[in-house]
Parts: sequence; C-alpha cells; structure tokens
Amino acid sequence: MNSTIILGIESSCDDTSAAVIRDGVMLSNVIASQAVHTSFGGVVPELASRAHQLNIIPVVHEALKRAGIEKSELSAIAFTRGPGLLGSLLVGTSFAKGFAQALNLPLVDVNHLQAHVLAHYISEGKPDERRPEFPFLCLLVSGGNSQIVLVKAYNDMEVIGQTIDDAAGEAFDKCAKVMGLPYPGGPHIDRLAKEGNPKAFTFNKPQIPGYNYSFSGLKTSFLYLLRDKIKENPNFVEENLNDLCASLQATVVDILMNKLRKAASELNIRQVAVAGGVSANSALRQAFLDFGVKHNWEVYIPPFAFTTDNAAMIAITGYFKYQHNDFCSIEEVPFARVSDKF
Repeated sequence: MNSTIILGIESSCDDTSAAVIRDGVMLSNVIASQAVHTSFGGVVPELASRAHQLNIIPVVHEALKRAGIEKSELSAIAFTRGPGLLGSLLVGTSFAKGFAQALNLPLVDVNHLQAHVLAHYISEGKPDERRPEFPFLCLLVSGGNSQIVLVKAYNDMEVIGQTIDDAAGEAFDKCAKVMGLPYPGGPHIDRLAKEGNPKAFTFNKPQIPGYNYSFSGLKTSFLYLLRDKIKENPNFVEENLNDLCASLQATVVDILMNKLRKAASELNIRQVAVAGGVSANSALRQAFLDFGVKHNWEVYIPPFAFTTDNAAMIAITGYFKYQHNDFCSIEEVPFARVSDKF
C-alpha cells in the first residue's frame, strides 16, 4: 500500500510555514518568522503579505528537502484557507493552487482553528506519544481566539464558549505594551512572571454567563491600576514589573481554567486539551497539569513547536481529510472569519 504524503502550507498571519507528513508522521516543519512587525507593536497586514511572497518558495523547498521527499511523491497539498489576514492567506492559497495544478494533485483546504486542535495528533515517531480520544474538550487560546471547543470528531467541532471581546493573548500583548515590553508581549510576561508574586495585585474577573469569556474588563482594570499608581510613583512599573506580570498572568489563567472546569464538569468530559499560541504559557500548562490531578482529567498539552502557527498542524488536518476524500475545488477562496462550528 502506498504511503500518503501531505505537504501543508500555513500563511494565516505573519509566519510562513511548510511541513511534510507521511502517514501521520511529521518529516519536516519549517517556519519563517517575520521580525519586521516588532517595531510596530503588532502585525502590519500589508508587510505580512509581502514577506509571505518572499518566503513561501524557499520555505516549501526547505520542507521538501528536510523531509527527503520529491515533489512527485506527494499525495496532496493542504493549505490554510482561513480564518486569518486575507492578504496573507491569499499568498498561501495562490501558491497551493498553482503547485497542486502543476503537479496534478488534489487540494485540501484547512480551517486554521481546526488545525490547532488537531495538532495533538501530529506524530513525531516517538513511542510514548499520547492522543486524546473523541469526544474531548479543547481550550483554544491565542492572540486572536479564546474558545472552548467540543471536539466530537476530526471534522465535527463546536465552539461552546468564546470571548465576547478581547482574546487572552490580545490582553497579554496590550498590557505588555503599556508596561513598555516588546511585541509579542505574552512570552515576556511569562518570563518576568516567574520572578514575581501572583497575588501582589488584584484585577477584575468579569462574570460572563455560560462558557463565554471576556478580557476587556481585566485589561481596563490593569490600565487603571497603572494610571493611579504611576501618579503616586513615576517608577511604579519598573519597580513592580515582575509582580505585575505574575498577577496579570495568574488572573488570565484563572479566568480560562474556571470556565473550562465548568464545561468539563457539566458535560461530564474528562479528556481535556489545550492548543494555540497561549498554550506555550508556562503557568497555563502547569494549571492544566494541576487541574488534571485535582479533577481527574486526562490532560493533553502540545509540544512547544506545535503551539504557535505551523504547517505540521495543517498537514495533519489535511491527512485526516485526505483519508475521507474531503478535497476542495480550485475555485475556493480564503476567508477571514469563521462560524461557531468548524
């Protein structure tokens, strides 16, 4: 029986990535990041799409080279169709279409958020790998999304809770910016928090019905605290930076975990996973381990390489869809937003 070899292409935001997966096992995962956005304090869509145009061919070439795979051996091309920045998505979509047509290969369109969830099924060929069984709950947290997803199958996922305003990662980045920390702020807050007291300051925890989240109130209370304290002491932020980061991080993690605990308890689901860029946060990862012990959950935490945007998660989703002949037309166009079911 011939192997199924999928080339995955990811270009939803500011990372250009290509990966090769053979029969579910990752052979390569190449990511080209864009440092150009750092000085702007956030991703500039026009600059991102231009950088993707420069990066995509060398990144795909490198992914095939590291995998030891010839173009002629590929079974299909999987690409991120959305959600994301339209200009960035257009670069990856256009390349995938052209490459697939040139090689006479089927196209597989991938939902970026679905791929983050299915990153838990990427195999690196290690003997001790664990994968969640359906159904399970996945906390999907990133700069643009904070969602609780009920995962019934690889192609049946329902968002049962989500932020009604800012995402958790967005709150980290915005609060980091007012403290003078570089973009993206999440990793810097995580690093500084390790030396701080998580109970030094108290911030607002909005009470939102159901499983939904809100982080705008937290962000506002953080800004007001800084404003008032700086009036008393202009050096307040510098003198309390570690404690501020630790307290902010602890509050975000509490908000995330309390809703997840509520969902797991009410739905009687004990398999719980985390995914997305914020899943790299050390406090959130530790909270998952602690909650697993306390509530008898089976917890699944992705390797750091699969937390941020990467093409391996696109390729593994493409692999699942390929098994079910779930292909897309050359006419499909990218989309910026997504519904509550994907």
